[in-house]
Amino acid sequence: MTNSAGAVVDPGVDPVDPVTVLRMLREGVAAAEGAIIRFQALRDAQLAAAQRVAEEIAARDAGSASVRGESVDLAARSVAAELAGVLRMSDRVVQARMARAADLMTKFPEVMRAFGEARINAAHVRVIQDAGARLDETVRAEFEGIAVEACAGETPHRAKRIVERVAERLAPRSLTDRHRDAQELRRVWREDLGDGQKALGVIHSAAVIDGIYDRLTQQARAITLANAQAKKDEAGGAAPDPDGLGDPGDERTMDQLRADLCADTLLTGAASGHDTTAGLLRAIQARVEVTVPVLTLVAGDATEGAGTAGTTVDGCGSPAGSRPSFRVRTAQPAELAGGQPIDTHTARTLAGRVTAWERVLTHPITGAILAVDHYRPNTDLRRLLHARDSRCRFPTCGLPPHTQDLDHTIDAAHGGPTEEGNLGGLCRRHHVLKHQTAWTVKQHGAGILEWTSPTGASYTDQPPTPVTFTIEDPDPPPETDPETLGF
Repeated sequence: MTNSAGAVVDPGVDPVDPVTVLRMLREGVAAAEGAIIRFQALRDAQLAAAQRVAEEIAARDAGSASVRGESVDLAARSVAAELAGVLRMSDRVVQARMARAADLMTKFPEVMRAFGEARINAAHVRVIQDAGARLDETVRAEFEGIAVEACAGETPHRAKRIVERVAERLAPRSLTDRHRDAQELRRVWREDLGDGQKALGVIHSAAVIDGIYDRLTQQARAITLANAQAKKDEAGGAAPDPDGLGDPGDERTMDQLRADLCADTLLTGAASGHDTTAGLLRAIQARVEVTVPVLTLVAGDATEGAGTAGTTVDGCGSPAGSRPSFRVRTAQPAELAGGQPIDTHTARTLAGRVTAWERVLTHPITGAILAVDHYRPNTDLRRLLHARDSRCRFPTCGLPPHTQDLDHTIDAAHGGPTEEGNLGGLCRRHHVLKHQTAWTVKQHGAGILEWTSPTGASYTDQPPTPVTFTIEDPDPPPETDPETLGF
């Protein structure tokens, strides 16, 4: 997302015009935000210096320049206590911030520089620092450059998906390896909430949790629709169906229905307390939507045929210490709808169980969505747009696909065609904003949308890159037919 708004007010415009006032407010907020970010960067630099002072104090007291551990911790506690009164916060919080700021200054100097220049904000810094924590120093500088570029001019929520994907490519251990370890920690727990309530928590793989939630949602929606039909029938004097799902007196919300169905399923093994004798709800199966790079499906498991004795293999299937071309793993992690990465083993398992495929063709250089197989109106058009617009296409919005309406950029009532080049996924909030306010949008091909605000500011929104990798080509090839691009 880029802003091309000018900062100069047209001298011929009435100064009390609301649009003029809004333009001045926008520029004033931008200037204030830039100043705040620079002061936040300055504060972090001072906290990092405080951490170094604590290390110097510990070294002086111990008579050694390499002292670490408990001595440094005690000195840091003392320094943090000194600053806590000024910052009006707990000294424990101050100590943690000192350590984090020192880590940022030492390991991520380019990020700190961009922070000080207000090209990125504190939330961007957290995203980059958290994602880069597992990277070693040999690839950290490369990661910084890409991550800062991804965050500049973009919201932290949107940039997080790109930054984490870059970190995954450069990580010393693959997501599949880390997922295998994390799965050892899967568990169920309960927590007291008071008022006779308790919370039940589950930690499991992302695909399993998404599948559980989706199945409960489908079941709850089936009951909601049946209840609505039962109310309609009752109002018309029709006798209720004793074997049907519908209950005209059922006023439960979707959240309440999901909770009741989950409890019934766990307690009885099936949602029998809310189902019919024909098992209508049990017939509803979970849908887990996954985007999988083709190389992930064809690449072998790194744990199989790991090589000769004494040779270790990393998550790329390559000998430890080596790195594939472009420093990109052959088997990239797949992504659930909405962008959360999942391990390659789960992706292959889910892919192996489906009976049909939706192939999405992307440009080998830019990664832009070009087409999908069996392109038909309605179903396949929605699939293409779902693949291209994996979030709301309004600048700064990151709501996932299931919240979207398909919006005609040029209204159908005004002759706008129902085709990929005239459609975009918008959440309901921003769909209404487009039609009911002075915000306008144009399409520039390849899914690129240019939004113009009521004050004339221009914001360009690029479609999110699918789970793939792109390479820089100083001399890109000319436009060709998608079928000739080698997919």
